[in-house]
Amino acid sequence: MATKHYLSYLQETILRDWDRLAMADLDGENKYTYAQLAAEIAKLHTTWRLLGIKEGDKIALCGRNCANWGLLFLAATSYKAVVVSILPDFTADGIYSLVDHSEATLLYVGPNVRKKIDPTQMKGLKATIFMDDMSIVEADDKFRKKYEGADEAFLKAYPKGVSRADVKYPTDNYDDLAVLNYTSGSTGNPKGVMLTHLNLSGNVEFACQRIPHKPGDTVLSMLPIAHMFGLMFEFLYQVCDGAQVYFLTQAPTPTVLMKAFAQVKPFMILTVPLVIEKIVKKGVLPKISSPAAKIMWKTPLLKNVIRGKVKEGLDKTFGGQLRYLIIGGAALNGEVEQVLHDIKYQYCVGYGMTECGPLISYEDWWAYAFHSCGKELPQCRVRIDSEDPTGKDGEIQVKGINVMKGYYKNDEATKAVFTEDGWMRTGDLGILDKAGNIYIHGRSKNMILGPSGQNIYPEELEDKLDSMPCIAESIVVDRDHKLVALVYPDTSTDGLKQLGTKSLTQQMEENRLAVNKDLPLYSQISSVELVASEFEKTPKRSIKRYLYK
Repeated sequence: MATKHYLSYLQETILRDWDRLAMADLDGENKYTYAQLAAEIAKLHTTWRLLGIKEGDKIALCGRNCANWGLLFLAATSYKAVVVSILPDFTADGIYSLVDHSEATLLYVGPNVRKKIDPTQMKGLKATIFMDDMSIVEADDKFRKKYEGADEAFLKAYPKGVSRADVKYPTDNYDDLAVLNYTSGSTGNPKGVMLTHLNLSGNVEFACQRIPHKPGDTVLSMLPIAHMFGLMFEFLYQVCDGAQVYFLTQAPTPTVLMKAFAQVKPFMILTVPLVIEKIVKKGVLPKISSPAAKIMWKTPLLKNVIRGKVKEGLDKTFGGQLRYLIIGGAALNGEVEQVLHDIKYQYCVGYGMTECGPLISYEDWWAYAFHSCGKELPQCRVRIDSEDPTGKDGEIQVKGINVMKGYYKNDEATKAVFTEDGWMRTGDLGILDKAGNIYIHGRSKNMILGPSGQNIYPEELEDKLDSMPCIAESIVVDRDHKLVALVYPDTSTDGLKQLGTKSLTQQMEENRLAVNKDLPLYSQISSVELVASEFEKTPKRSIKRYLYK
């Protein structure tokens, strides 16, 4: 299929929405109209040419979400440079390693990264620059002198300022590398995912066509922008189609998020299950858990009243203008999804991975199939490696313009992830129903083999456990062919109310027996162990399973 370049979308939007706000730091100083965005991109291009930065050079970005991160991304990709996106949560040694591995020429850092790194440890860099104000952190005298002449060079190149006629971005480089994305994943050492301009364009085109913006639409960028889910759908697609993006520059605590939602009033929220689960478990479930409320929840006529009030409350929580709630990154807790489904909330669960830039499947909320993760995008194809794809789990495999080029400087990993006939192995297990809906039942690498060869998916057991009283989160592990649940208890006020006069140990044993009641013998949990702190997570809030045995 013919695919429109994402920079074509951006160029058209800049010309159309010249004086409208494009993006801003929420409660911060940096903000840009589309005209100012065009001017700042041109200024960065002029600076990089002066410094001898060439097409194809790597420009690394490592910092918190902010307007200047977005600006640098657009400037670098429209310069035909390659963005190296590095999550700021990495240790200093991890950042050094990734900058060196990527062969980056420049490194732009945010305030927290600036404090923890020593730029002299990265020998291949020409300079380290503070992205908040574009000042030099580390560079030699020759570079500094050239850098100081950038403003003069820009004024000389654009004596009358940047006009609409100057906005011309490359749109013929589909196969060139655009992004080298270092993702933390959840299984050890990160890989550099090579994404082309075609990969990005496929995702942007789908979103612009399927979820077009209305004038004045706003969005809150709260997922890590260095991760493809946040980068693509909270930022790139949004500015390419004329939204106003507000960057949450501080940690997304519940209090911070509630204030931000009220301030921004987003038309769309993209999030991971953990955020929605906390909101529903803390703000909704306690209100509908009494015997009277449970009866009302299912009684004709009365249920419409109570469900309507719950929906109204959620809408208010999210700012009052929400039209789309899109959840991705992991499976949504069954009890939480049942509530959203019952109140006919405007939510859906999508499916993707960094290697697909990131989207693989989606369905509009009004057509979304309960418990699924949508249908394949027109930009890619999905198959199930199973003799019965609609009835028996097999690995989900993908092919299409969204699929990455491979892993940077890692031919062995690249070869391993593709089948002989060119399909990419996702490592996820699921089925594809006759209507085309994809249902994921677990990660193949997480699957536990039962005593007689049965497939046990720990995610399904954890979903049941996480719905039990006094459980904040859990992991199920295999120990000597016995399933053990590691549980971080909910010791909040609501959690302690559920506990009553019982001890945590008593409650966990009751939870274990309740879960096992509906499970076949081979997948029953043998014991529960309490852990003292939350499980360690990746920046996209996936539990690092490999740390727990």
